[in-house]
Amino acid sequence: MYKQITYNKRKTAILIAIFIFILLLLGWLIGQLYDYGWQGLILALGISAAISLFSYYQGDRVALWSTGAKPITKDDNPYLYRIIENLCLTAGLSLPKIYLIQDPSPNAFATGRDPKHASIAVTTGLLGMLANEELEGVLAHELSHIKNYDIRLMTIVVVLVGTIALISNWTLRWSFLGGGRRSNNEKGGNLGAILAIVGVILIILSPLIAQLIQLAISRKREFLADASGALLTRYPEGLASALEKIASHKRPMLRANTATAHLFIANPYGAAKKMATFFSTHPPIEKRIKALRAMAENK
Repeated sequence: MYKQITYNKRKTAILIAIFIFILLLLGWLIGQLYDYGWQGLILALGISAAISLFSYYQGDRVALWSTGAKPITKDDNPYLYRIIENLCLTAGLSLPKIYLIQDPSPNAFATGRDPKHASIAVTTGLLGMLANEELEGVLAHELSHIKNYDIRLMTIVVVLVGTIALISNWTLRWSFLGGGRRSNNEKGGNLGAILAIVGVILIILSPLIAQLIQLAISRKREFLADASGALLTRYPEGLASALEKIASHKRPMLRANTATAHLFIANPYGAAKKMATFFSTHPPIEKRIKALRAMAENK
């Protein structure tokens, strides 16, 4: 388990570094290709910074609202509260705010900016479908997202994706309007033309590349949370069995949306979207189950 956790942390750090490199490369290309200086880029970064601050401090509320999650007290569901309280004591975490989503589809997610400002939401379908050990596995997975600061990491990643998309879109719109393109002579004849073509291609493709990196990071964090959750409960089979049951439910969530899809323990669109596997925010459940059962064998 510890090897799995270390491996995923290393891979995630590499992907974040690539992310930042693409953002810097994009900024450099814009500066080389256009003659309007850094003013437009600074404006785009300013807008993305404002979005970042809003996402950092209010993103969890938006996520909870968009899924229809409602806060509950211990009296509303003592069973759910008791499991989370016991897991928090074991993990050394503060008790997060607990929410319930009225949805027959089995799923759950964690959100917030740090362990002291975190929330966990579970669907009624999840509570009705899973046995005690299975529910513990799912909740340990979500608490691991909180303890590993995945909730903050994914906020940063989403902001990076948004920044790249915003800068690319703004630049392309400006260029189509004829905004300050340098002549090929200024850029060195044929070399300038080649640089311009490559630059435009990269500007067009950079949002897609950023999106793919986001998906890769999200998948790595799911494997890490699986490993950490199994380590917390000392029972990998509980989460493996829960994932099997979740995978058997084909119907999507009632309020599934792409903005919050990466937060859930399983794809909220269900198993119906076979064509979307490559662009899924989650690794195949079969691989996750296999990894969990391999951990159980190697304990």
